[in-house]
Amino acid sequence: MASERPSHERVIFRLALLAGLPGVVISMALLWRGDFTDKVRWTLGLAIVLAWLITSFVLRERVIRPLQTLSNMLAALREGDYSIRARGADREDALGLAFLESNLLGETLRSQRLGAMEATALLRTVMAEIDVAVFAFDAVNRLRLVNRAGERLLASPAERLLGRTASQVGLDTALAGGSPGTMDVSFPGGAGRWEVRRGTFRQDGRPHTLLVLADVSRTLREEELQAWQRIVRVLSHEINNSLAPIKSIAGSLMALMEREPRPPDVETDLRSGLSVIGGRSEALVRFMSAYAKLARLPAPQRATLDVSTWVNRVVRLETRLHVCVDAGPPTTLFADGDQLDQLLINVVRNAVDASLDTGGAVYIRWFRQNGTFLLTVEDEGSGIASSSNLFVPFFTTKPHGSGIGLVLSRQIAEAHGGSLTLENRTDRQGCVATLRIVIDEGSEQAKLST
Repeated sequence: MASERPSHERVIFRLALLAGLPGVVISMALLWRGDFTDKVRWTLGLAIVLAWLITSFVLRERVIRPLQTLSNMLAALREGDYSIRARGADREDALGLAFLESNLLGETLRSQRLGAMEATALLRTVMAEIDVAVFAFDAVNRLRLVNRAGERLLASPAERLLGRTASQVGLDTALAGGSPGTMDVSFPGGAGRWEVRRGTFRQDGRPHTLLVLADVSRTLREEELQAWQRIVRVLSHEINNSLAPIKSIAGSLMALMEREPRPPDVETDLRSGLSVIGGRSEALVRFMSAYAKLARLPAPQRATLDVSTWVNRVVRLETRLHVCVDAGPPTTLFADGDQLDQLLINVVRNAVDASLDTGGAVYIRWFRQNGTFLLTVEDEGSGIASSSNLFVPFFTTKPHGSGIGLVLSRQIAEAHGGSLTLENRTDRQGCVATLRIVIDEGSEQAKLST
């Protein structure tokens, strides 16, 4: 069996003993050959040996103690304690220079750690505040990081999401698709068109995938709305200018009434002129009111709203067809009741219009899922051929439609921090309109999230 390697301390002590051994041997030889009594020989011999041993121990300590000091400093640095400093740092001394470099290393590591902590704090603040959903997955596609926007998108806190796979949280499609790219998909916390970007990074030496989802549909709709608002202002100006000829016709008719004697066909002219004025004025009023309603949606005036009372109040307004209400759990929203009335009236009216053409029925249901209130209006109509133009302002497939009902309804939903979608049903023919509003599961009075 091989002998164990001696420790550094023993090696130093042995070398110190070996260095002083020749002097001790020579001194002892001279002492015993000299003309000294035995008492003197033993006394001086013991003093020489003791001095030899003490000197070796002191030399050992002078070599070992600085190394132990350096070892303690390095251990403190490894543990993250950068406050320890070595005394005796001096550039003119080899050992002092080692102490000086150790002190400088501790100061450098302390500065780097402080900078890393500040950068991490800044990154966490930015991650929490940006309105972009950020997710990080490990090599086996398990979620390891999610920011506040991602929690809202998945309608679940981070404690429930971390550790779950991409398929379990509904992000497997986004994780496997092209990057950069866009996709139309519905999440528990919202639906629309999303820009998907992916990247890779390493944490603790292991590869991770960073997934970023940005809602581009709302941005596009806001720009679209601003454009339409400008158009409405232009149209209003032009329509107001068109009222000038109407005023002129009215003045001409007034002058005709004051003529003496009156022409024989004056009654015919009056009827014709008044008919033109009345018809044109009524059309302009309808035209302006419809366009102004879209462009001037006020901010919600929020108050408590019982969902059951709200739904049944709107259903009673529809007399053409019986609307079946499948009541869900008792729920109270903090919302603008008048605006949600208008939203549901528009959606129910469209559903009834579609079902009347096919002789079908209309159903309203609501429920709560992962902190989100969902209300669905299902019809048994003929369905929709294309959903690309459904929410385009002033687009309509109805002969007498204004094309603002669905657009106005979606504006109301988004003003309440929610969304409104319209899709073909998968179980049978017809459409289903879905209203989603994020609520607080932890309170009896559900407060809408903005």
